[in-house]
Amino acid sequence: MVICMSDVFKAKVREVGTSLGVLIPKEVAKNMKIKKGEEIRVSILKPDFRLMRESFGIARGAKPFEREHRDREF
Repeated sequence: MVICMSDVFKAKVREVGTSLGVLIPKEVAKNMKIKKGEEIRVSILKPDFRLMRESFGIARGAKPFEREHRDREF
């Protein structure tokens, strides 16, 4: 398998008949030289804001950092 350049872009999922589809913006298709009928691979990145909020909330209520080794203070 050959890995090529990729472009990340924002797109809205649309209903196409009984399926779902995503339109590739004209500029992206042009930059990536994507042609009609060409097979491409698509990776879906869906941000999980709940997980992000939980991850950043882990340090809430934690004590301030204190250096354990006094000989390393600057």
